[in-house]
Amino acid sequence: MITPNKSVVQITAILEKLFEEHFEKKPDSIEALAVSGSDRRYYRMKSGKTTAIGTYNSNVAENNTYFYFTELFRKHQVNIPEVYRTSKDRRAYLQQDLGGTSLFDIVLKEGYTEPVRKLYHKALAQLAKVQWIAGRDADFKQCFASKQFDEKAIMSDLLYFKYYFADLQGITYDRSGLISEMELLSKDLGRVQPQTLMYRDFQSRNIMVTDGKIYFIDFQGCMQGPPQYDIASLLWQARAQLPTAWKEDLLNGYIKSLSDLNVPRMDEIYFRRGYVQFVLVRLLQVLGAYGFRGLLQHKAHFITSIGPALKNLEVFLADHPQTPAYPELRSLLEKICTPEMQERYATAPKDEQPKLTVQISSFSYKTGIPKPSGPHGGGFVFDCRGLLNPGRYAAYKYLTGNDDMVQQFLERESKMPDFMNYVYALVSINVEDYIARGFEQLSVSFGCTGGQHRSVYAANQLAKYLKTRYNVNSTVTHCNEERWVLQKEETEA
Repeated sequence: MITPNKSVVQITAILEKLFEEHFEKKPDSIEALAVSGSDRRYYRMKSGKTTAIGTYNSNVAENNTYFYFTELFRKHQVNIPEVYRTSKDRRAYLQQDLGGTSLFDIVLKEGYTEPVRKLYHKALAQLAKVQWIAGRDADFKQCFASKQFDEKAIMSDLLYFKYYFADLQGITYDRSGLISEMELLSKDLGRVQPQTLMYRDFQSRNIMVTDGKIYFIDFQGCMQGPPQYDIASLLWQARAQLPTAWKEDLLNGYIKSLSDLNVPRMDEIYFRRGYVQFVLVRLLQVLGAYGFRGLLQHKAHFITSIGPALKNLEVFLADHPQTPAYPELRSLLEKICTPEMQERYATAPKDEQPKLTVQISSFSYKTGIPKPSGPHGGGFVFDCRGLLNPGRYAAYKYLTGNDDMVQQFLERESKMPDFMNYVYALVSINVEDYIARGFEQLSVSFGCTGGQHRSVYAANQLAKYLKTRYNVNSTVTHCNEERWVLQKEETEA
């Protein structure tokens, strides 16, 4: 966590300096981009038509890995963003702006069209170059977290699934027997050959599309490992739900691209068998991630991804009745992806709007708690005053919880994420019950000192969560909006 004496303003000042040093002009605007699962921060910086992405990450070791693979990939003509300049302490860097359109965005928007299929083929052809050509030249000692996806790493992924998803479902199974089978599976897969440069998180959100060209981002997790894992990550991405015919066609295209790269002949049957095994490992790792981020941290995006991930697993098991060849693991997976389990995590269809409307408000304790307007009264009132207040700092005093910089502050420099996790968990209990019973109204209020920063942010986030998770409509009222301090008073000038 970055402390207030290393604020967003100070970080953007560092990035502004890099921008000015490289382009010989100051940026006109700085836009905070969506925060990823890591501690990296991204800002789009513009001056006229000149644009770049400023990145700040206090983890220097991770940055060094990124810089190393950037040089390696550019050497072998893999399309990645150019790093223009780095700070002396290697915590900040300026890189090429590839726009905001990922392959994931395109497949969701355009569907399974021929142009989209060709983009996937391009992505896999470049992946082959990363794995087999750049991989020959890679120094795996430069890898940041893990240097190899070996038996221990595979077992870690399997346990991630067990503890953060399977054990949260209330399903009875032989825990000792499952662990023994997972150990055998990880030992078996840890010996799979060939071993190449493995991207580790090769999914369509990490593939940008600019002017029809494919670019790769977020490759800090590269390590030595089986190439099949990366293919499985892309073709079986839960939210993309690629058709079965596409998966087979794209896998065939990848194998063909190896001959185009003059990769030594391999045993294709053995390669395909390994691919099936690593599809399973990836599906389980993803469910573990969704369980951790969604069920434990209550992040709506990950919760809504669980249903498609379970559907993926159901399709896989139906297509591969002999995989996994371990009875306890197979039995558990079949129980986990039943229609009943998928229904538990299904999001409400857009044409099935619940009757429930949640009235959400932010307020200032100086003016008092707003009274519920519904016929039932009651509801939740959450006090945000125990959280670090952005309003204490000059850079945020005249902003609100609607502003990106305040949101970044609260998400990175306060305990707001933990606070909201508890809010989501408590409110969800009532929302689920109220929907089931056909209730029409629930009120939730957030209060802070001025009703301008913390409570505004919390109210907005809860509305987004409920819409994403339950398709529930909310009304959001910022009670103190007319009293927000948006500029210095005349007496302060």
